[in-house]
Amino acid sequence: MGYVIINSQQFMTDKIKILAISGSTRKASSNLNLIKAIAGLTSEIFSITIFDGLSELPHFNPDLDNKNVPQQVTDFRQQLREADGVLICSPEYAIGVPGTLKNAIDWTVSSMEFSKKPVALITASLSGEKAHNSLLGTLLIIEAQMTVHTQLLISFVNTKVSGDGKITDDETLNSIQKLIQSLTEIIRNEKEELLSAPILMNDGINNGKT
Repeated sequence: MGYVIINSQQFMTDKIKILAISGSTRKASSNLNLIKAIAGLTSEIFSITIFDGLSELPHFNPDLDNKNVPQQVTDFRQQLREADGVLICSPEYAIGVPGTLKNAIDWTVSSMEFSKKPVALITASLSGEKAHNSLLGTLLIIEAQMTVHTQLLISFVNTKVSGDGKITDDETLNSIQKLIQSLTEIIRNEKEELLSAPILMNDGINNGKT
């Protein structure tokens, strides 16, 4: 299939190393099926490792983010540092980002594993627009390297990706191929213009309010 599960035996490869993260913890989620579909499409250029410890990360606590950081967090950070790029495929839960995924990202803010890291983000859900915009903003503010083509919203994903990891919708397939190409170009420093981080403003301070 062209993908490797964390904790399984891995082999030396000169392919581009991608750490894939599914925002869903379901064993048969559409987002996991999508990652497997992308692994199949990119088997000649990518070595995709699927991170399967999302639900095992402890709740983010700044008091633990020190020299005694939990081992699960240390391992996650190390896998991010060793990857040439990151692929995130996530559903939308209650018009928001799944808590386990946001929790994982929160653990990287101080240690900056996403800073200057090439990232592709796919939000695949029934709708997904709210979660996608929120997660995209988070990734850009922590300095992930992304282009307009390395972020993609796939609505009604169950009608476009099969349970055996096949993309059944031609338009979706075309968009994913553009995403793969753009991510590869960022990693190889052949990138188009990167997306800018959102501008943060505190209206309360600006308006003299408390």
